[in-house]
Amino acid sequence: MPSDRAALDAFDIAILRILQQDNTTPQRTIGEAVNLSAPAVQRRIKRMEQSGVIRQNSALLDPAKVGQPITIFIEVEVESERADLIDALKQSFAGAPEVQQCYYVTGEADFVLVVLVPDMAHYERLTRRLFFDSGNVKKFRTFVAMDNVKSTLSVPL
Repeated sequence: MPSDRAALDAFDIAILRILQQDNTTPQRTIGEAVNLSAPAVQRRIKRMEQSGVIRQNSALLDPAKVGQPITIFIEVEVESERADLIDALKQSFAGAPEVQQCYYVTGEADFVLVVLVPDMAHYERLTRRLFFDSGNVKKFRTFVAMDNVKSTLSVPL
């Protein structure tokens, strides 16, 4: 069975571990940590960006400190699983800035969303826009996070 896994060597893995902790680490510092020159580190990072191993460089924000203190998990069940209707929902969810993560899943739910909102009134408006107005959402279940025990997007390497 073919794999999407990129060909990564021990140097690449070591570089990725450092970047996942702090992607502003200078390439010179990374090079010293993994026993490569800064230009070699730069070439490897560029290759991993071009191949899609590194999808994005971004800052991880504290949602509460930027006015988005409520994290909500939502299971969404659709009426119809016609490809065009599923694609329309995917596009709608992907286009909503409140949706931090969206997964098309197997099981009872069809989608699982992670949403950030400033208050429940905003969430109520979002449900109208994403679910009630879509015409293809059969039902949804909401889980409001009471505490963020762990939140990371780091990939185990």
